[in-house]
Amino acid sequence: MSKFYYKPPHRSVKDLLAAEDGVTAIEYGLIASSIALAFIAIAILLGDDVGAMFTSLSDAVQSATGD
Repeated sequence: MSKFYYKPPHRSVKDLLAAEDGVTAIEYGLIASSIALAFIAIAILLGDDVGAMFTSLSDAVQSATGD
């Protein structure tokens, strides 16, 4: 009966190496960080152009409303 409650240490290591829960979490983390890096790169590359576009749009709205 005690064999059901006692797990030898070498068996625990085998179970740990066979477990895939941590691997999935790491994969999701890598995917999320890749997407974040892509957004950061796009923001850096297009930041000035987007800022200029909003400035142009703001100027156009101000001139159209007479402010």
